[in-house]
Amino acid sequence: EVQLVESGGGLVQAGGSLRLSCVASGVRFDDYDIGWFRQAPGKEREGVSCIRSDYSGTTYYADSVKGRFTISIDNDKNTIYLQMNNLKPEDTAIYYCVADLLGPCEGGPLDFDFWGQGTQVTVSA
Repeated sequence: EVQLVESGGGLVQAGGSLRLSCVASGVRFDDYDIGWFRQAPGKEREGVSCIRSDYSGTTYYADSVKGRFTISIDNDKNTIYLQMNNLKPEDTAIYYCVADLLGPCEGGPLDFDFWGQGTQVTVSA
């Protein structure tokens, strides 16, 4: 059974940083595309970042977060991280950890079968 449990959300001022964590069970990182989506109030879920499962280490980032967010994996801890720097009020959303055997990383919400419960990130101006 695949389980994804996020943590690390919170309230931060604009320009600040947060690091989200997602502990994964039932998932082999070599087999699954792993990443993060977010959903802001009144908006659709959007892909934020993803790591491909093809041993290439290829990462995907939404244009809105490139240069500010970094995705990484700690295989020993079965944990996926999202380091978020220079946060902006428009980054305010619920952030979800996602996984799928096929992805693709740049796909939409329907391309990912497994979702965590989400963690709230709020960025004040």
